[in-house]
Amino acid sequence: MKDFYTPGEIAERFDLTLDTLRYYEKAGLLRRVDRAPSGHRRYRTDDVELLHLIRCLRDTDMPIARLRDFAELVRAGDQTIPERLDVLQEHKNRLDARIAELIDRQGAIEHKIDYYLGVLSDRAAETAHTLKDGD
Repeated sequence: MKDFYTPGEIAERFDLTLDTLRYYEKAGLLRRVDRAPSGHRRYRTDDVELLHLIRCLRDTDMPIARLRDFAELVRAGDQTIPERLDVLQEHKNRLDARIAELIDRQGAIEHKIDYYLGVLSDRAAETAHTLKDGD
């Protein structure tokens, strides 16, 4: 594993735009980014690991403010592990509830699809019967 990554490498790895990456920096989700001797931004391995978790949490709708709090806990050291665990368990509980809600909604949609397929099937049968009788 490399010691440093360029913004382009990070953006590609996490399917982010460079603007989103800069936003994450400005929002306080990542610590102050190192600079290469050339002045270009570069990310450390632990930045990459934190960004992976941040993307996971963001993709599951954790608000930016809560992500910032979580990132600050990570940067504060291992003594914050109990607080981090609380944040993750709370988020998981919200995610579990949302998944259950989505599964319920999916069932309603599947029911309506089955209904419409039945209507179309009945119409096709009626049309076939009408054509057969009309011959």
